[in-house]
Amino acid sequence: MAMNPFKPTAGKMPPILIGRESAIEEFTEGLDNGAGAPGRLMLVTGQRGFGKTVLLTEFRRIASERKWQVISETASPGVAQRLVDALTPNGPHIDQASVSPSIGIPGIASASLGHINLSSNTVPLTLRNAISKRLESSKIGKGKGVLITIDEAQAASLNDLVAIATAVQHVITSIDETDVPDTEKKGVAIVFAGLPSVVNDLVNDNVTTFLRRALRCELDNVPLLDVKNAFLESVADSGKTMSGDDAWVAAQATDGYPYMVQLVGYYMWQSAQRRHSDAITKDDVVSGIADAQIAFDDAVCAPALDGLRSAEIEFLHALTTDYPSATAVGDIASRTGRSRSWVNKYRAALIKDKIIRPAGHGLVAFAVPHLGDYLKRTV
Repeated sequence: MAMNPFKPTAGKMPPILIGRESAIEEFTEGLDNGAGAPGRLMLVTGQRGFGKTVLLTEFRRIASERKWQVISETASPGVAQRLVDALTPNGPHIDQASVSPSIGIPGIASASLGHINLSSNTVPLTLRNAISKRLESSKIGKGKGVLITIDEAQAASLNDLVAIATAVQHVITSIDETDVPDTEKKGVAIVFAGLPSVVNDLVNDNVTTFLRRALRCELDNVPLLDVKNAFLESVADSGKTMSGDDAWVAAQATDGYPYMVQLVGYYMWQSAQRRHSDAITKDDVVSGIADAQIAFDDAVCAPALDGLRSAEIEFLHALTTDYPSATAVGDIASRTGRSRSWVNKYRAALIKDKIIRPAGHGLVAFAVPHLGDYLKRTV
């Protein structure tokens, strides 16, 4: 039985990582070029549905293929402690510890940045020492190391992320100070992935200034011609066919949004499969786009608006009049009856969070595909 090649489920590897070749190349070169290579310290940013989790999955596959040890975490409170547990699975149990900078804990003298104290009388175990201890293991060969990926960085406390980044900085510095040739040094690579605003907060923290030297990977829309070619290639590899014209219609409906690419591909392929046909027709494409839109609204548009202030929703609603065209900033002020300073304040906030984007001199537009349509239907 033929299997649908498109994988719209979060974190599932799509058949083709279209538009992400340069990021994959930078990461691969970072592992291959030895200690100090820029690709070993990366910050991946992008809105929901831009493929951050999929890219981390590919990074881990590449690292494992090169005999690196891999530790994967999705950020949430306590992520720094869980990393210590993962790095020292047979080590002492950690309980009631803190990784917050300069915060005292009952029964423990203090907790310093990147440092976890045990509640027992054992020697304090730090994240820095846990990483260093793992690198000393004979299971890690010369020139290899440990890759740590932190997904959904926005769900972790800034203190946790600062602690992790600081510990990694110390380990990298210690590695650089050894006399071992770069090609033989065991190393550590770390990739943070999250929404743009949270990663920006991490980079701008005064304690983790070294992250400003990290390689930034800002995921954006995929060129439509690449999407069309990916549709044709993936469909052909699955044993079905579709015309170039139909593939172009499907590509245009995605706006180059990676998650929408997977949704449209999945539903148009499934439409043909339900007919027991090896050919994806125009009707399958139309049906697939409609089904994909419903799924996209639930998975991307609704969450994109969660947490926004009422003023930001009001700002966005003023854009729907011109959608899908761009809107003049001056028109937003007149439609909302707000001052220009009010418009500028929320324009900056929404651009920072990648909800809208500059679209020319004095113009803004939605950065999340189909969000304008969604607002028209729901507000």
